[in-house]
Amino acid sequence: MQELIDIYDANRQPTGLTVERDEAFMKEGQYMMYVLAIIENRDGKILITRRSLDKKWAAGWWEVTGGGARAGETSWDALQREVAEEVGLRAPEQQVEPVYSYENIDLERGDNYFVDIYHLHLDFEKSDVVLQKEEAIDCALVTWADIDALEADGVFLHYKRLQQARALIER
Repeated sequence: MQELIDIYDANRQPTGLTVERDEAFMKEGQYMMYVLAIIENRDGKILITRRSLDKKWAAGWWEVTGGGARAGETSWDALQREVAEEVGLRAPEQQVEPVYSYENIDLERGDNYFVDIYHLHLDFEKSDVVLQKEEAIDCALVTWADIDALEADGVFLHYKRLQQARALIER
């Protein structure tokens, strides 16, 4: 299935160019857009998922929900879609601002991107989570200390960036 993405400039503005995600190779000044969601339930537990074992990168590792924005989507649109697709939950209708954003520049691999990290408070239990089978094989509701332990075991994605977001959340 073809998935088109927008190419953004250094100011996070769409350039008007789109490209097939699997063929994306960003040149200098070109970026893709990704989103991550720290989803916290009413008990203060954070939803994490375990990546499918057939993933090309970080198979079997734990992570928070997220993914790439498709062509025509805003960061918030992408977040709402990813949360619904990957874990079967509904993000709020009213837009929330990211708690932390960053950029990655890797010209050698053509892997330039922006990431917006959102913090969502949702009313759900683990039994409400419906995993997208292609993306995840398990989920858990955990504390930050549990995430720290998974990072110590070397099996948690985006840890340093999530810690930067966490510091802003806990202010």
